[in-house]
Amino acid sequence: MTAENKKSSLSRLRRGDVDMTEGSIVRHILTFAFPLLIGNISQQLYNMVDTWVVGNYVSNAAFSAVGSVGPIINMLIGFFLGLASGAGVVISQYYGAKNEEKVRATVHTSILMTLVMAAVFTAAGVLMAPHMVDMMKAPEDVRPEAITYLTIYFSGVVGLMVYNMGAGILRAVGDSQRPFYFLVVSAVLNTALDLLFVLAFDMGVAGVAWATVIAQCTSAVLVLVTLMRSRSCIRLIPRELRISWDMMKKIFKVGIPAALQMAVTSFSNIFVQSYINYFQTDVMSGWTAYNKIDQILFLPMQSIALASTTFVGQNLGRNQVDRAKRGVAVSLGMAAVSTAVMMVPVLLFAPHFVAFFNAKPEVVAYGSMLLRAISPFYVLCCVNQVYSGALRGAGDSRAPMIIMLFSFVFFRQIYLYVMSHFIANEIIPIAMGYPAGWLVCSTITFIYYHKASLAKSRVVDD
Repeated sequence: MTAENKKSSLSRLRRGDVDMTEGSIVRHILTFAFPLLIGNISQQLYNMVDTWVVGNYVSNAAFSAVGSVGPIINMLIGFFLGLASGAGVVISQYYGAKNEEKVRATVHTSILMTLVMAAVFTAAGVLMAPHMVDMMKAPEDVRPEAITYLTIYFSGVVGLMVYNMGAGILRAVGDSQRPFYFLVVSAVLNTALDLLFVLAFDMGVAGVAWATVIAQCTSAVLVLVTLMRSRSCIRLIPRELRISWDMMKKIFKVGIPAALQMAVTSFSNIFVQSYINYFQTDVMSGWTAYNKIDQILFLPMQSIALASTTFVGQNLGRNQVDRAKRGVAVSLGMAAVSTAVMMVPVLLFAPHFVAFFNAKPEVVAYGSMLLRAISPFYVLCCVNQVYSGALRGAGDSRAPMIIMLFSFVFFRQIYLYVMSHFIANEIIPIAMGYPAGWLVCSTITFIYYHKASLAKSRVVDD
């Protein structure tokens, strides 16, 4: 790195920026992960509140419709979170290396790339919504409302994409607080609009979809304004928006494998949903309620894994390999403990959690049965989530992609086919395809991480 580009230190850490290359590892992981956890809970409230409103104030079919499109929405979110992680890794490593010029180039490249891709995703999503619903083999009473929800959701997907990329930029420099604030604002707005559109205007599924779109666009505006008003190296200047092909290559090196892994894994869940849809509507509704709670249980480990990604990225940017590895070990311990603690109330009060979304007795029975059968296995996921996050922070997103695709797509689909056709086509044996995939993924990820070299995966210039 040239003397002009590499400064001995940043002029100073501006508001929100956090240098993780020095100081307490535990404090850095906690202070980064906690607001990220609360923010992710707020983001989950989008679809969760949608399902709660339609489950309590519209109909059981509408509840199943909104819940059944979850894999499609998660596929979209997963793809762009993966791509945003690529930008975040590049920014965090250059930030750790004190190279402000490269940070600025990556920020402007990332935002322009996001705007272009938003136009493509909007058009493709609106056109493909009916075909995606048909792919899940949705029952006839569910299909129309599922298509309505998806079509409206994709029409406003630019808000989701811009927010996630902007939040990824802020988190790359250690700022997880302001993305959290923006998600809280948008989650509250989403809840208010859900109730207004459904109860006052009787808009049904369309109402909760529009509420989500408006809330997501609000969070996107907030994050863009924050970037444009920043006084640090991540400041966004609209007239300087342009593609740096060198930065784009680095973003894609990390981001595309992560994006494909997250998107294809979510896409495979569309086929899992098709196995669930084989059963009656009450089972579908029970599965929908289980999934809402499942997403909350995953959040602590996912938030800590994202903290490890930024921590590893910044420390490898300064060639502090041992400190990066210590951060990963701390992250894994925190993830395991927090997940185990959260499992206890879920096991004890499963019927109450399910009834919050849908109080129909049959739905509560199926949802509780699923929660109690699957939730004890969540600790397994801490290994693959934290180690994969650390590998991406180092710039190696190809290996986690291959491992997760094998475990969550190839292995899981074989399991589901064999189970449904030759052993027991019942809801619990089918649902146990999730823990089986987690076990395979965590085992392979553990072995790979302990044989890999984090230092060799750096993407920044020396």
